[in-house]
Amino acid sequence: MSGKPVPEITPLNRVFFEGTAAGELRLCRCMKCGELFRYVHPLCPECWSDSFDYVVSSGKGKIESYTVMHMPPYEAWAADVPYVIALVRLEEGVRMMANVDMDANKVAIDMPVDVWFEQRDDVFIPQFRPAG
Repeated sequence: MSGKPVPEITPLNRVFFEGTAAGELRLCRCMKCGELFRYVHPLCPECWSDSFDYVVSSGKGKIESYTVMHMPPYEAWAADVPYVIALVRLEEGVRMMANVDMDANKVAIDMPVDVWFEQRDDVFIPQFRPAG
């Protein structure tokens, strides 16, 4: 066990985390309007439909914004500081927050990144690292 928080698996996020365990970053796709969005919404944020399926993201994106953490929020992150938390816009247009595994002095806006999955207990958490 890493000591880092592990998300609770719920009916709303189960398919997403089944995907991360399989090495897939799954996005919701509204079956009414086609909008892509993250699992955190029980309804399409565009048309409010509750009818959606899942598509697999390319896992590629760019950093839109970021911050560098110098003080760990929990003791479990003490060995990781400084570390980068970024707002990543995926190629598919969906935005998500995640850690970026890289030297905090080299991060930049518009930097291309690729997803990878950090295992915490039995859950795989999407994270990013520089593309390439």
